[in-house]
Amino acid sequence: MKKELEKRLAHSNRSFLFDKKKDELRIENKQTGKGITISLPGIIAKWEIQKDQAIEEVVYYVEEGLNAMDADSQLSGHEKNIFPVIRSTSFPSESEEGVSFLFDDHTAETRIYYALDLGTTYRLIDRRLMEKEGWVPERIREIALFNIRSLSTEMKSDVVAGNTFYFLNKNDGYDASRILNEPFIKKMEHEMKGSMAIAVPHQDVLIIADIMNEIGYDILAELTMSFFTSGRVPITSLSFLYENGEFEPIFILGKNQNK
Repeated sequence: MKKELEKRLAHSNRSFLFDKKKDELRIENKQTGKGITISLPGIIAKWEIQKDQAIEEVVYYVEEGLNAMDADSQLSGHEKNIFPVIRSTSFPSESEEGVSFLFDDHTAETRIYYALDLGTTYRLIDRRLMEKEGWVPERIREIALFNIRSLSTEMKSDVVAGNTFYFLNKNDGYDASRILNEPFIKKMEHEMKGSMAIAVPHQDVLIIADIMNEIGYDILAELTMSFFTSGRVPITSLSFLYENGEFEPIFILGKNQNK
């Protein structure tokens, strides 16, 4: 796997560093020293299921990430391209260069980061970028939350055992982030006949469930875990009950649900 990735990502301006103990491969720009570190065991696990598609996804992610690092990113004049992105609480709080990202707590399982959309990829906004342009966190939060409400909320639905499951999957990098579109979430809440549950297993899907019976919780748990293990950017395998504007994690043990 290491040799295959080095072959596909080879460039005269790049160097490769392999950490045997951690089984990680780092790809760096020789001039700037900026780079991306990837964990090989996770890629191998996906390759066993998806084969070449798994490698192509990693290559795309690294190429776009390195290009974003080289780009001269600017916030001013690009306000419409600032969006919130949902990540797990285990996601790094700073870049590999040690610069803190701007993020806010969301739930016990998730955080809100902020990104500057660059077209085919995006750059997480960090303190260095903010200080360079004299921007304050409150301004970024306000713009990002306004912009997320401009994105499509069209959903597909499926009814299983009396429970309705809605799926939002636009593949624009902000599917999970729609959980922060409060008017949309409130609208869905009013349409629920039973309990409202929400899941953000990875960045490219948002699941909303109208739970009518115990089986519904089991189905939601299976769906969420399935998406979580197949997502390019996993977030959390837990789902949440939505009540009174609050997200409460649901822990399901066997056939019993413990909320």
